[in-house]
Amino acid sequence: MSHRNARLTVHGRRILVERVLAGRPVAHVAAEMGVSRPTAHKWVRRWRAEGDSGLADRPSRPRTTPHRTPVSVEAEVCRLRTGRKLGPARIGPILGLPASTVHRILVRHGLNRLAFPDRPTGRVIRCYEHARPGDLVHVDIKKLGNIPDGGGHKVMDRRQAMDNKLVTTAERRSCKPVIGYSFVHSAVDDHSRLAYSEVLPDERQHTAAGFWQRANAFFAAHGITVQRVLTDNGSCYKARLFTRTLAADGIAHKKIRPYRPQTNGKVERFNRTLLDEWAYLRPYTSNKERTEALADFLHTYNHHRSHTALNGHPPTSRVNNVAGQYT
Repeated sequence: MSHRNARLTVHGRRILVERVLAGRPVAHVAAEMGVSRPTAHKWVRRWRAEGDSGLADRPSRPRTTPHRTPVSVEAEVCRLRTGRKLGPARIGPILGLPASTVHRILVRHGLNRLAFPDRPTGRVIRCYEHARPGDLVHVDIKKLGNIPDGGGHKVMDRRQAMDNKLVTTAERRSCKPVIGYSFVHSAVDDHSRLAYSEVLPDERQHTAAGFWQRANAFFAAHGITVQRVLTDNGSCYKARLFTRTLAADGIAHKKIRPYRPQTNGKVERFNRTLLDEWAYLRPYTSNKERTEALADFLHTYNHHRSHTALNGHPPTSRVNNVAGQYT
């Protein structure tokens, strides 16, 4: 794009060339167009060598950069970034470089934000997305502590909340009352991010298989035919019952590599959204109240909540559009 004070745009350069080709002197045409004679000759010369493509702007970046930071130094900057998670202000003094130079090196290698690489390994996270709804569905379970009737310590005084849980003296002293857990089973479509969740009492194989049958019916109701399901290596997913349940509908079962939750990242990110916008959104007075609020959250998430990966659109806007555009 031309700068705001440019005398000639691509259209103006084409007019200049046409007038010169018509037989008019270059000096006269240059004066009419408000440019110098060397500039006019430059555009005529480029057009004769490259045609209309030669009239487009070119980057101002030099062909060679003799004083660019050596490759070995750039590698050391990347090593300190991925290995010790240091920023430009810390890496600069170690290697004797200005912080601005370190920053440019990190930008060049895609390491300028700590959110880009994986924190434990330092590797740049590779994002992927399947082309059609149903090509891959991520499935996972989130474990949540139950809320006693009347509410926990977020609603009332901690000592009163512990008394409300009817715990023993030893449990009260340890401040770790045992009130049980709920398990939030979730399924998220890789392409559209359409999500389905249920709060269930456990994470056993029969529970997981039953959840998937209901989740598959949910996706089918939205016109999505599931081809593959991706899970972690939990015991309920490693059980033959879960694989047979998928195979009955012609669905392939894929499992992530051990200790690589990034592969199942879309449902992992959905679990975090569950916590922020549902489970910990406000204090609940009972486990039943929190469970009943899940339906409203899912409706908002699927139909109204904007999604950064979908250019600000909700998941349902992408469900039936295999081209990845929005309705």
